[in-house]
Amino acid sequence: MAESNKQLISIFDEYRRLLMAETEVSGEMSHGNIQKHRRELEKDIETWIKFFFPGSAKYPFATFHKKFFKRIINNPEWYETVSWSRELSKSTCAMFVCLYLALTGRKKNFLLISNSYDNAERLLEPWRAHLDTNQRIRLYYGDQRMVGHWEMGEFRTQTGATFRACGALQSPRGTKTIDDVRPDCIVMDDFDTDEEVRNPDTIKNKWDWFENAVAGTRSISGNCLVLWLGNIIAQDCCIVRAGKMSDHWDIVNIRDSEGRSTWPEKNTEEQIDRVLSKISTKAQQQEYFNNPLSEGEIFKEMSWGKCPPLSKLEYIISYADPSPSNKDRRKVGVSFKANFLVGYCDGKFYVYTGYLDQVTNAEFVGWNYALRDYVREKTQILYYIENNTLQDPFYEQVYIPLFQQYGRERGFIPITPDTRKKPDKAARIEGNLEPLNRNGMLILNEAERGNPNMQRLEEQFKLFTPQLKAPADGPDCIEGAVYILNERIRVLDERPSWGRRQYKNMW
Repeated sequence: MAESNKQLISIFDEYRRLLMAETEVSGEMSHGNIQKHRRELEKDIETWIKFFFPGSAKYPFATFHKKFFKRIINNPEWYETVSWSRELSKSTCAMFVCLYLALTGRKKNFLLISNSYDNAERLLEPWRAHLDTNQRIRLYYGDQRMVGHWEMGEFRTQTGATFRACGALQSPRGTKTIDDVRPDCIVMDDFDTDEEVRNPDTIKNKWDWFENAVAGTRSISGNCLVLWLGNIIAQDCCIVRAGKMSDHWDIVNIRDSEGRSTWPEKNTEEQIDRVLSKISTKAQQQEYFNNPLSEGEIFKEMSWGKCPPLSKLEYIISYADPSPSNKDRRKVGVSFKANFLVGYCDGKFYVYTGYLDQVTNAEFVGWNYALRDYVREKTQILYYIENNTLQDPFYEQVYIPLFQQYGRERGFIPITPDTRKKPDKAARIEGNLEPLNRNGMLILNEAERGNPNMQRLEEQFKLFTPQLKAPADGPDCIEGAVYILNERIRVLDERPSWGRRQYKNMW
């Protein structure tokens, strides 16, 4: 036996041991009482699941779980795609509802398909474990094992339900029950892979296989449930194709549009923060927010280099770009605050250092003082803060009092609101910064390469798209500073040569 199979069997042996312990039935009930209780449980699938799967269903269901259960059991003929984030239990909930359909006799022939046969077999084994080891299922529905038909990857129950695992591009034809029922429940789980979605031909071949070989196994005259489970890991993948033609495409991220956990009973804000803080924005977006991103669509790479001494500059711009949120957690759906030092010398714009994070308003104001300490007396700092029409009330009511408070303690900063009526954000960033970057005229400070804020800035540049699928507050901040520098350079060029420094070869 292959070593991997031995390990898999060992894992599921332990799984069965724990399963037997957590589904232990205490006390004795008459057969009549058991059947009465079973009928009561079957009237409400949530109650049914909590009773038969106490270990797997240990957290209260979220609203999206409850709606999913109702859609599946109330629609015998149904096609659904479930794109729930990692940690939202899409495979487990699919197992719950499919076993409910099997044990209540609503579905007879189950086909579970994944990217490979081994993976399909691994995904199907917990189903078999519950049917042969879950003591509550055994007590209420009887021993489900069919002698001679109880193997990993393919098994048949005493109630007549058939379960079969199948890998992508393998033949599912001939899948029928003993009473000649074609597949009436097809579950596609983890069908796309990161490697395969990079090849359009592979996606086409797999999709064609599903439509021809898999979909063709169902009966035209009988009802069938087709259930796709998977995240959106590419702009074109089988999950996306299935979602577009589904009766319902359920997309749920780890956090909602307000930045709150979609399943707080299981995933707390602190736990989400911890996990997301350890992976890149690109990975966060793909795995937890159904938002696949491609690096380098506009800014293919950023230039890092040595910055001129600050003393060589006539002045440097400190540009602060606030967001109205007062959150101190990194969340998608909540803007980043940004504050960077940008200077100009000999035809190039230099980003010396700065901050890019999701912090409180007080911390944001404190950044300006940290940048003041960074520059000290080496050159003059010109402080700007973005303050458009929408931000103005917030600036007046929140930021001015905070700057005044800091000023009384650490000295006042002469900050100027940038009230420019800005064009579209994406158009500004691409139009004003991409040519500079492409021509090697936008430089990130090599000495700050290890600074997490500078790393986030580079990451936001690389993930920038005209559709703004990822946060772009860092590039937006840099665009604001570059615009002001350009305006001041133009004024400098209009002064007599004896009254200005030479800013030559700008373009």
